[in-house]
Amino acid sequence: MKALLNRLIASAMLLTAMAHGHEVLVGSYTDGASQGIYRYRFDGASGQIDATPLQVQPASNPSWLTLSADRRHLFAVNEQAAGEVSAFSLDSAHHLAPLNQVGSQGGEPTHSSLSHDGRFLFVANYGGSTPEGGSLSVLPVKADGRLGAAVQRLRHAASQVNPERQAAPHVHSLVSSPDGRYLFASDLGADRLFSYRYDGNAAQPLSAFDSVALPPGSGPRHLLFSADGKRAWLTLEMSAQVATFDYHDGHLRLVQTVALTDSDDPAAKAGGALHGSADGRFLYVSNRGSANELLVFAIDPDDGRLTLLQRRSVEGDHPREFSLDPGQRFVLVANQKSDAIVVIRRDPDSGLLGEVVQRFKQAAPSDLKFID
Repeated sequence: MKALLNRLIASAMLLTAMAHGHEVLVGSYTDGASQGIYRYRFDGASGQIDATPLQVQPASNPSWLTLSADRRHLFAVNEQAAGEVSAFSLDSAHHLAPLNQVGSQGGEPTHSSLSHDGRFLFVANYGGSTPEGGSLSVLPVKADGRLGAAVQRLRHAASQVNPERQAAPHVHSLVSSPDGRYLFASDLGADRLFSYRYDGNAAQPLSAFDSVALPPGSGPRHLLFSADGKRAWLTLEMSAQVATFDYHDGHLRLVQTVALTDSDDPAAKAGGALHGSADGRFLYVSNRGSANELLVFAIDPDDGRLTLLQRRSVEGDHPREFSLDPGQRFVLVANQKSDAIVVIRRDPDSGLLGEVVQRFKQAAPSDLKFID
């Protein structure tokens, strides 16, 4: 019954996507030709991005984009040595307008997320260019969407397993539990997942709760929870693996680790983004470096374990992020170093990826977020 319901939901999403266009926001690195944040029209029937942008919003290295739940505000990390975060409003026509910009209290912020009540923005400062490394910052979100100065900053101890990449902590992402009671920090430099209790009424909203040790030198990157909140998956960047966890009340228990590559070459190990299909049946994971692949996994409905179904070239270089379109018929891949968004057809029934339907020129794309 649950499988049938998921298929009916997916079919409804497909029909909606085919009947209506969508808009997608693209974050980018602005060291070259890119100007910042781009807003494009996406055709859910053909899989084509319209070549003429609806808007170009100037910003400095807006490498990660976070939309508010009501789609009225957007927050972009400015990934630079003196990290900042920019806030924007979105009107009913999705036009972006700058609100303000504040310091992230760390270097090279690479990720952000909102608390479930929308009161705080959690910012992951990677801190790759400073001896002290990265940190976690908490920024209050005002009623009008403007950001306030950080009210909390937290740092972890590095594992120092890899003397070049783990001499200091490097917080790579911050993800709340589905019920919003806990925040999980993936620290590449510490080889740990740290969990914090969240209290939106406290002067400092986060308090230490637990941590999970990961394989030495694995370098955790991005975490994703299942829709029912019982499972979670994590990419391990440096070891090029994806880990499966059972989840309950702030605690993660490791149950499986799957390799993203059979190669022993360190250049082929650069685990990146991960996203699940809307019906909960498939997980997609990127591996960058010399591999430059998307891997498709079937998710066991009983225990969340993964079975590899397909390896698919991204037909580009360095897939920093990717996104399934709202109709679930296409995957858009932000190939940062080859300056393109590659749109690949997807079969919603099998989960498998097919032919490329578009190679869209975009300077240094880094993140993709659909507005509707």
